[in-house]
Amino acid sequence: MLNYKASPVPPPASTITVGALRGRLASLDRMRFDLFYELACPPHLARGEAETYRDALAEIELADRLGYGCAWLVEHHFMPGYSHSSQPALVLAAAAARTHTIRLGHAIVPLPLHHPVHVAEQAATLDVLSGGRLELGIGRGFSPQEYAAFGADMGASRELVEDALALLRLSFGSDPVTFAGRRGRLDAVNVVPRVVQRPHPPLWTAAVSPETFDWAARQGLGVLAGPFKPWFMVRHDIERFRRAWPGPGPARVGMTVGILCLEDGDRARALAGRAFPWFYGELYRSTLPVLEKLYPGYEQLHELGRFRALLRLGITLGLLDTFGMTVVGTPDECVRKIAKYRDAGVTNLLLAVGAGAVDSAIVRESLELIAARVMPAFAHAPHAAAPAA
Repeated sequence: MLNYKASPVPPPASTITVGALRGRLASLDRMRFDLFYELACPPHLARGEAETYRDALAEIELADRLGYGCAWLVEHHFMPGYSHSSQPALVLAAAAARTHTIRLGHAIVPLPLHHPVHVAEQAATLDVLSGGRLELGIGRGFSPQEYAAFGADMGASRELVEDALALLRLSFGSDPVTFAGRRGRLDAVNVVPRVVQRPHPPLWTAAVSPETFDWAARQGLGVLAGPFKPWFMVRHDIERFRRAWPGPGPARVGMTVGILCLEDGDRARALAGRAFPWFYGELYRSTLPVLEKLYPGYEQLHELGRFRALLRLGITLGLLDTFGMTVVGTPDECVRKIAKYRDAGVTNLLLAVGAGAVDSAIVRESLELIAARVMPAFAHAPHAAAPAA
């Protein structure tokens, strides 16, 4: 049984709460430090689901007090051990009751697996419960097993997402919705509740292929990259995305990295040396076929051959660190490593602190140190200049 000591629930509101607005405004001129959760239950921790959920919520509550920007939860199904986040909206609702300023991200909703009206209703409910703090990520998903289990056509995933996104945007409005699409027909229906944020919560998409970055720019969506692509590939994608971005406003780029920041760098590397290869090894069991299909689009990048050769030898912390997928060390070391993401135009750094594979006490220690010694180094630093056309 889960026993939570909940913070006061944010009051229902028709406008964004002061705390939520402050959180959004504070992130406009700097790279935001967010959190990223798979809700993992690694065998070596012998930690059950109840403890995993309890630890994550306590960490998010701490992150709220420390000034982190957003806590993102994934949606995965049928991935025991690696991810027990099959209903992230429920966990985000619990987090909303315990926090005041930190934003809450669903990353991502695999739209082909859900009816878009259900997605709109769920998102609006979370936006109301959190007082206008929701960030909503959408995407296609990558698991054939999920598509088969939920009766969705993976071959039509792009079309399903386009269709669902159009209906989502209509559903977030204040007018009755009339729409005919692949998932049915709506005739002047009122979708309730209404979102607090106007015109809707910030929208993002998972971006893996180069073509998705182009599509996201055309749609005005922020992109969420990583964690299984090496940095040299993601950096190339970001340049492409920012060239294609039509505005208005700056292009929003999220990048997920595994991180462990401790006063003793050797201790951090020793702990991460076990945790991160487990996390990325489990991730690559599902995503390596996806990554291999992308290689032809990056053959012009000289790092590709070396990365592929080292990956065949096995996943180590050295491999992950060399190719910019993890940040491990002392606060000063972490600042130096993180600077390259900021300089390339990353606006939101999604931190998988300990990658769900170290004890929660160590996660909290790292969260406090990052907030005290790393985040201030980026408090007013500008993002990269717009790339040449």
